[in-house]
Amino acid sequence: MAPSCLVCVHIVNGAGQTADRRRDLSNVVQCLCKKARRALSKGKKKMKTILSSETMDIPDGVSIKVNAKVIEVEGPRGKLTRNFKHLNLDFQLIKDEATGKKKLKIEAWFGSRKTSAAIRTALSHVDNLITGVTKGYRYKMRFVYAHFPINASITNGNKSIEIRNFLGEKKVRKVDMLEGVSVIRSEKVKDELVVDGNDIELVSRSCALINQKCHVKNKDIRKFLDGIYVSEKGAILEES
Repeated sequence: MAPSCLVCVHIVNGAGQTADRRRDLSNVVQCLCKKARRALSKGKKKMKTILSSETMDIPDGVSIKVNAKVIEVEGPRGKLTRNFKHLNLDFQLIKDEATGKKKLKIEAWFGSRKTSAAIRTALSHVDNLITGVTKGYRYKMRFVYAHFPINASITNGNKSIEIRNFLGEKKVRKVDMLEGVSVIRSEKVKDELVVDGNDIELVSRSCALINQKCHVKNKDIRKFLDGIYVSEKGAILEES
């Protein structure tokens, strides 16, 4: 392959060069060009944006407090807090001059692409908090079994669940729900659990604990599908 650099072409095609000599010089120069391009690419510095910012509207009936990167959201269903101190971002409440409503603004100075992505991630977390204190989150889980029916009883005021007869075992599997999460048996659908809560992370982790308690061991899980699995996710008020 012929070199693309003009200087290298001049060296290879110099006067008095034989065909073999040109071929050898072409290989050597091409190797040097690759090394030079690689060194230049390593020396390049990534460009940083001077200021990146995003804003989000605060709905009616919801109040947000910002205290040293700790966001506190309060609504009709209760109060939730989240700590963002691990992110190099600035949080502040501003007022829209046109509508007079409050907004949450997140800024990042001299940030990279990862920092800009962190802004959108933080906004998504705050949006989940707002949905939690206004609508709440509901996960539905279904019992899956081929032969031995799974029996589940709710205890401790809808805060714990005891699972029996999983794969015919006599062992009682007890799972405690995380803080602010409740579990009930569905009245309309057979073999269904309904897990409710305000914090989406605590609700999903509680469902994960139930799922992990019914994990099939020492068998091919492609064949033995017994267990309790999440079948539906959504908000509480949207269903009712």
